[in-house]
Amino acid sequence: MPIIVNLDVMLAKRKMRSRELASRIDISEVNLSLLKTGRVKGLRFETLEKICAVLECQPGDILEYAPERNGDDIAG
Repeated sequence: MPIIVNLDVMLAKRKMRSRELASRIDISEVNLSLLKTGRVKGLRFETLEKICAVLECQPGDILEYAPERNGDDIAG
């Protein structure tokens, strides 16, 4: 998948546990875990906004685009 979720990196930088973040943004630990591992199909802007507010970061600190080399991710 060309979108990489760097949520673990930001949590480590802020010395915060997933459990605390989940509680502060009001989502389940299971859903946060799925997000951290990139096993979600989408992310609400509202959730992203809450994460950024709590972690005091920008969306680009959490999400990264890394295109696949074989061109499979490009339509055309």
